Amino acid sequence: MSAKYIFVTGGVCSSLGKGIVAASTAAILKASGVKVAIMKLDPYLNVDPGTMSPFQHGEVFVLDDGAETDLDLGHYERFIDVPLTGDCTVTTGRVYSEVLSEERDGKYLGGTIQIVPHITNKIREKVERAAANMGVDVMVVEIGGTVGDIEGEPFLEVLREMKAELGSGIVMSMHLTLLPFLAASGELKTKPTQLSVRELRRVGITPDVIFTRADMDIPQEILKKVAFFCGVDESNVIPAPTVKSIYQVPLNFAERGLAQIVSAQLGLGELTPQLSEWQVGVDKIMNASEVVEVGLAGKYNELDDAYLSVIEAIRAGGIAHGVKTKIVWIDTEKIEQDEKNEWAKMRNVKGIVVPGGFGERGIEGKIKVAEHCRTEQKPYLGLCLGSQIMAIEFARNVLNLTDATSEEFDELHKSKNHVVHFIPEQRTIRKKGGTMRLGAYPCLIKKDTLAHKLYNSQEINERHRHRYEFNNQYREAFTEADFVISGQSPDNELVEIVEVKNHRFMIGSQFHPELKSRPWRAHPLFAGLISAIVNP
Repeated sequence: MSAKYIFVTGGVCSSLGKGIVAASTAAILKASGVKVAIMKLDPYLNVDPGTMSPFQHGEVFVLDDGAETDLDLGHYERFIDVPLTGDCTVTTGRVYSEVLSEERDGKYLGGTIQIVPHITNKIREKVERAAANMGVDVMVVEIGGTVGDIEGEPFLEVLREMKAELGSGIVMSMHLTLLPFLAASGELKTKPTQLSVRELRRVGITPDVIFTRADMDIPQEILKKVAFFCGVDESNVIPAPTVKSIYQVPLNFAERGLAQIVSAQLGLGELTPQLSEWQVGVDKIMNASEVVEVGLAGKYNELDDAYLSVIEAIRAGGIAHGVKTKIVWIDTEKIEQDEKNEWAKMRNVKGIVVPGGFGERGIEGKIKVAEHCRTEQKPYLGLCLGSQIMAIEFARNVLNLTDATSEEFDELHKSKNHVVHFIPEQRTIRKKGGTMRLGAYPCLIKKDTLAHKLYNSQEINERHRHRYEFNNQYREAFTEADFVISGQSPDNELVEIVEVKNHRFMIGSQFHPELKSRPWRAHPLFAGLISAIVNP
């Protein structure tokens, strides 16, 4: 059977949670036995988010095949626990690049290239190819941005064309809008939703389901009003109030009969979502009383989304041990400047995560964080750059290589001891986009190490995104000083996991374990961190 499609659009304003709606819909379908995947259509002209600032766009989520994607792909994978591929991420930049390249190659035989049909055909081709390659029954497609955005209109045209051609039994439209609350009148207002749906209708799309967002419970009469003015069945107007945990959302939508609504529209037969795992997990979140403070020592602290997967992985570690985790933001630039309040925060937390990142800013502060954790026996988890920081700190303060650093921070080569250096094959690369060591790689774990205890396996597969590696010239000196190399590439050339011997919990991974953490199945490194905190 050919795949069926659910398109998710948003209106009124951005950041309402289209990704959570898409992920929750897919999670409900998967729990009903439907084979499902999710993809994102992003209207921006960047080819991918790989070169975009974390301050502006949040984290870059890397897939097994090395695709650098929007953070919504992280939500998708955490909700449906299905590894997605590069087919599941499409940007306007990539679409235009391909169409223009084909035009230069003569594919269009001198014809005039237009947004319709050439750009829209390419988008549709990518949507259908993703569904075919993923082998799904239903592909959920989130369209980024909001209805009315100029750059998003080609994507809406694809939705219109597919629904007109394939029919409502194959293509379904879901729309998420905001119900703003006016304190002066003490009521939720539906007019912005009506205008948003009117804008959809202007381009030939009538939504089949409307999700209404609000920071409070939404009265049934409001839902009825939305249904009447937007031409949607009342049962198909689903409230999406703000909740304490995003993992409550699939349960709430299932309770409102979303599985049955989708099934009736797409002819999927009787669907009964089995969400007991979700209910157990949410109950753990709601019932946890003990609070554990975990320091996150980064330099993009102004935007939580810059470390979204790390935060969710820490939370998952807490769920696994029945505790709530509270993130304490530690600004490593302020640590460099010896600000007392920042040092006090660092001393007070029970464990610290040093995440990945690029550039020299805040690095000396991160090194101080690593020294504090090593000398104070405080649980420490280093991710990518955080693992390299471990090596630099150890080299300076244990091996007495006082100028030890990474080649990344020493372009003029003032230091004689680059304990972290460029991956050899990266030396001639000057382009920034998509040129790092990206995607999933195997790693062999040494027995009788902390890593082996945590993973309970000798071979793992983890996702990478970096240009720099541990310098093998220093291996002997490190290992003789009880700096354990507990994970390596199968050819023993690349150091993947390091740890400090005789420490409660000090471990670093060159890869990004947060990308494979799931809410009900915490990643071993994060589960281990929380375990070390709650079981000192």
